Amino acid sequence: MSVVLEATERVKDKNSTLTKIRQAGNIPAVLNGPNQSQPIYVNSADFLKTIRTTGRNGIIKLAIQNNQHSVMLQEVQTDPIKSEIIHADFQIVNMSTEVTVDVNINLVGEASGVKDGGVLQQSIHSVSISALPTDIPQVIDVDVSNVEVGDVVTLEDIDTKGKFTINQDTSQVVASVLAPRQEEEISTGEEQEPGEPENLEGRETNESEEG
Repeated sequence: MSVVLEATERVKDKNSTLTKIRQAGNIPAVLNGPNQSQPIYVNSADFLKTIRTTGRNGIIKLAIQNNQHSVMLQEVQTDPIKSEIIHADFQIVNMSTEVTVDVNINLVGEASGVKDGGVLQQSIHSVSISALPTDIPQVIDVDVSNVEVGDVVTLEDIDTKGKFTINQDTSQVVASVLAPRQEEEISTGEEQEPGEPENLEGRETNESEEG
C-alpha cells in the first residue's frame, strides 16, 4: 500500500535558501529518475509520518503539482548534533523492475538454548536483497525458537517465500546460541579460594627471605 506525500519544487540551491526551507519545517530533497534530478522539498512532519507508515523501503506516491511518481526513499542525511533529517533523496521506481535494498533482520521467539542458560548472539542486523518494489518486506523476521546451544542460523535458513533474493553469501551466520560461561566462572572462583592460603604462605616465605 502506497502513501501520498506532497512535495514542492525548489529552484535555488543556495545555503541561505536551504536554511529558510528547514526553518519553515521542511526538508530539502531531490527526486531522482532515469532522466531527471529534480530539486524539491517536503514537509518534515508529513515526511516522518509517511516513513512511519510505509517503512524505510516502502513505496511512496510523491505528488508534485499535478504529477504523481512512485518512489522509494533512497537516502537521508541527518544532522549529527540535532539528529534531525536535513536532506532526502527519492528514487522513481518501475513497479515491474526489481530493486536492491537493505532490510533489517529481526529475531523473534525465545531460543531453546537460552532457556538452557545459553547466550543468544545476533551477528547480522541487515541484509541486501533484490525484489519487486511491492514485494520488499519492511523487516525480515527470523524465528530462533528452536535454536539450541551451539546451533547457528544462517542467511540460507531465511524463508524468502520466493519473493526476494538475498544478495550476500548465504553461509553468513545471522544468529547463534553460545554455551553458558557462568558455570565455568563459578568453578574457577571456587578453585581460587583454597589457593589463597598458599599465596599467603608464599608471601611470608618471601618476606622471611628478604628479612
